This record gives sequence, structure tokens and C-alpha cells, in this order.
Amino acid sequence: MTDLDDNALTQNGLAPKGDTGKVLVIACGALAREILAVTDANSWNHIELTCLPAILHIHPEKICDAVEAAVVKHRPGYDQIFIAYADCGTGGQLLDLCKKLGVEMIEGPHCYSFFEGNDSFQSRAEDEIDAFYLTDFLVRQFDAFVWKPLGLDRHPELRDMYFGNYKKLVYQAQTEDSALAIKAHECAQRLGLEFEHRPTGYGDLEATLKTWAVKI
Repeated sequence: MTDLDDNALTQNGLAPKGDTGKVLVIACGALAREILAVTDANSWNHIELTCLPAILHIHPEKICDAVEAAVVKHRPGYDQIFIAYADCGTGGQLLDLCKKLGVEMIEGPHCYSFFEGNDSFQSRAEDEIDAFYLTDFLVRQFDAFVWKPLGLDRHPELRDMYFGNYKKLVYQAQTEDSALAIKAHECAQRLGLEFEHRPTGYGDLEATLKTWAVKI
């Protein structure tokens, strides 16, 4: 797998290796490692990946414009383009955009849902209204996506105001990594929440990539 830097994926995303090919997946930078793991494991050499900055996670109002610009930029060089984003806080606007552009996207409200499997996640929804979720990437980038944007690095006393209505932190683990599990537990402690380690693997992301891989 290509060497990846989480800070670069957060701020800059990931450029495609080349300019032409059969299939391009335009993804959130938070999914880069997982998508490359699946494509490498299946030797899908006809699929190329480019990622938008993962920090758009906390600016969902910017996602649609960024996705549209990427599709327009890359469409001349590829036979097919797919969008590796769920709704991600766009309120249905990303789905409408993808329909207008004639490209497919991943089903589900967000990556927490499709990593677990949309059906499984939905079945737990009522019981986990008080759960806060982290993925592998978000555990590694906890400070950049949670601690600092909420100002808790400067005002830790605000923690209970932000997280007082949550009961537990659910770490949805895409990989078996004991060091990452320990860090996730530490994140839960920092937020004053109970901790649950829930191995999910790649869930519906992998299944979706498999359907895209055979469409060309």
C-alpha cells in the first residue's frame, strides 16, 4: 500500500497516481487507507483513488462543491467515476448532486453506518442515540477532528457541556490494532465516556467497492 500520512490526508487529501484510467474513486481522505487495502487485496489495478481533504468532515457545507469540482476535473480522464462519501451531513444534497452528475455514491448517512453495515447500524439506532463513534482514522486524528475543533485543548472544562448527553464512545475498528484500541480507550477516558470496542472491518464500503470494480 502507498505510504500515507494522516495529517496530509486531513488537510490536503490524496492526488491520483496518474491522469487516465478506467475507474476513479473520489473519496473522503478519511477512507484512503481502507479503500487502498481493499483494492490492493483484490488486485484491482484498473481502479485509481483520489481523496478530498478529510477535514471536510467538520465542514459538510463544503463537500458538495468539492465533489463537483473533482468530478469535473477528472471526468475527461476516466471511463467511470464513483464517489466514496455517504451523506456526511449534507442533508441529501450530495445524493442530489451525484444524480445530476451521473455518478454513484455509497449508501448510508455517514461512514460510521457503512463501516458497521447500514442495516446493522440502523437496527441499533434507537439504542445508541447516546453513542459517540470513532473509526480507525478518527482515533488517529482525534485531536484534529474532536479535541481542537471543539476548543477542548484550550478549555477542557467545556467537555461536559459538549459530551454530557453521550454515554459511551464506540470504536468501530476497521483493523486489528492493539495500539489503536488502546488509544481509542484513552479517547473515551478524555471525553468521560464508557468505552466499547466494536470490530467492523470494512463493512458496506468493501461490498460497494466490489460492485464498482465489475461495472467496467
